Amino acid sequence: MSSPAAPGTYAHTNDTPGALRIAASFARARAAGRAALVPYVVAGYPDAETSLRAAVAAIDAGADLLEVGLPYSDPLADGATLQRASSVALGNGASLERSLDLVRQIAAARPDTPVVVMGYANQIIGGGDGAETAGRLAGSGVAGLIIADLTPDEGRPFEAIAAASGIALVYLVAPTTAPARRAMIAARSGGFLYCVSLVGVTGARTSLPRTVARLVRDVRAVSPVPVAVGFGVSRPAHARALARAGADGIIVASALVDALGPDGTNVAAMARLVRALATATTDR
Repeated sequence: MSSPAAPGTYAHTNDTPGALRIAASFARARAAGRAALVPYVVAGYPDAETSLRAAVAAIDAGADLLEVGLPYSDPLADGATLQRASSVALGNGASLERSLDLVRQIAAARPDTPVVVMGYANQIIGGGDGAETAGRLAGSGVAGLIIADLTPDEGRPFEAIAAASGIALVYLVAPTTAPARRAMIAARSGGFLYCVSLVGVTGARTSLPRTVARLVRDVRAVSPVPVAVGFGVSRPAHARALARAGADGIIVASALVDALGPDGTNVAAMARLVRALATATTDR
């Protein structure tokens, strides 16, 4: 059974216990000849109990890692679906403490699946240095952390804090990121590198950009950590195409929230989509 990451002294967030857990999940998927699947759930959507059922169902349907979004009132990188889900969760009492409790329950129920939390700088760092929140995340069983609006230019102090807490800090690159900058960001990222497939916010798309395969190849060529692709990924055909392009991981968010239905309770439908996506990642 896995335990929460232990605080310690690590030179890089990719050296932490959390990063090692993430790396092991990517390695298991790679050994099986497939890309790792990273489904996303919104903590507390539509309520605490249902979000836990959705998280466990996603893992049981084929998740290699699980991304948990922290509800936030100003989610700049999120499209309409995730904004709505976040708003509903907040309206139903979601908070950082309740989100941490959800992560603890997921970690207890499915200890072998690393949980990566996604949030924003105001939530994690706020007006301080983020050390208290990082410690609480690690204590709840979080392996990795994505701060969508934290750039490496501003992130080095928090990298040290994340490393001291034993968790990986995952950075993002986009199609507009210059090649030299991609390499710099990849070298700084812990656990994996989040490759944004398109210019824009999250949201299920009917198709991915024609240039995404080249983007994946170019980013992987400079990344010392696995490359997981997200934003717009919604269909098994997308997962299959990204796996064939060489993506190490595939992140699916808005499509899974949509699959939960208008009231967010259709966990069975969401699990069916996760299962179909997981099957598609094996088709390289």
